[in-house]
Amino acid sequence: MPEGHTIHRLAADHEERFGGRAVRASSPQGKFSDGAALLDGQTLEAAEAHGKHLFLGFGPVGWVHIHLGLIGKYGFGDGPAPPPTDTVRLRLATPGHYADLRGPAACRLITDPEKRAVHDRLGPDPLRPADDPGRVWARISRSRVSVAALLMDQKVIAGVGNVYRAEVLFRHGVDPLLPGRALAAPVWEAMWADLAALMREGVRTNRIDTVRPEHMPEAMGRPPRRDDHGGEVYVYRRAGQPCLLCGTEVRTRPLAARNLFWCPTCQPPAAG
Repeated sequence: MPEGHTIHRLAADHEERFGGRAVRASSPQGKFSDGAALLDGQTLEAAEAHGKHLFLGFGPVGWVHIHLGLIGKYGFGDGPAPPPTDTVRLRLATPGHYADLRGPAACRLITDPEKRAVHDRLGPDPLRPADDPGRVWARISRSRVSVAALLMDQKVIAGVGNVYRAEVLFRHGVDPLLPGRALAAPVWEAMWADLAALMREGVRTNRIDTVRPEHMPEAMGRPPRRDDHGGEVYVYRRAGQPCLLCGTEVRTRPLAARNLFWCPTCQPPAAG
C-alpha cells in the first residue's frame, strides 16, 4: 500500500497539471459514472492529502475522496490522451494532460462535512505543517500497545506505512516491541521531526530513502539495494542480511498484520 509521501506527491501532481483548469471527467469502468458526470467540465480548485487519503476539490460539486488501498494505481500522461482502457475508474483530462485512476479501494464524491469527518478520524500527518505531534504523543504515552503497532495505526498517526515504521524505529534505536508509554518524550519528538524530513524527501524524489550519507552504497563500497520499492533502507525487507551498522542479522516477525523488520543489537529491549 502506498505510504503518505506518495499521496502528497499525487496531490502536488494534480495541482501542477490540473489546478485552476476545467477538466473532462469520465469513468470508462463505469463504477464512478455518476460522479464523473458531475465533475465533467468543472474546475479543479484544490488537491490535498491527509495520510493515505487524497482529496480533489471541485468547488460546489464537492470533493473526490480517493484511497488507493493495496492495488490502486495512478498514471499521468501528456495530452492528447489515448483511448482509456475499461479498467480506468476515473480519468481527468485537459488538452495538455490526463490522469487515470485504476483499482482504488475508494473513489467517491463527498461533501465538505463528509471530508471533515475523514480528517477527524485520522491522526496527525507529519507532512501537514499545521498538524500537532503532541496529539500523537498523547495517544502513545498512555498506551500499552507496542510503538511499532501504534505507528501503523492511522488513527494515531496518518501516512506512516511499513517502510517508514521500520526505518524510523531503527534510526532512533527504538525496540519495536517497546510499549508506547515507555517511550521517552524527547525520542518521540525526534522521531516526528525525522519522519517529517524523510517523508518530505520522499515527496520530492518519489521514493523512500532512509539511509544517512555515510551509509550509502558509495560510501560503504557495497552494491545498491535491488527491490521493487526502491530506495536505500537500513532494515526494511533485509531480513537475514547483516545490519549496515553492526553486522547483526536483521530479524523479521509479523506485527499489526504486516512484517516488521529490526536489528536486535541496534534496537535492544529496554532494561527492566
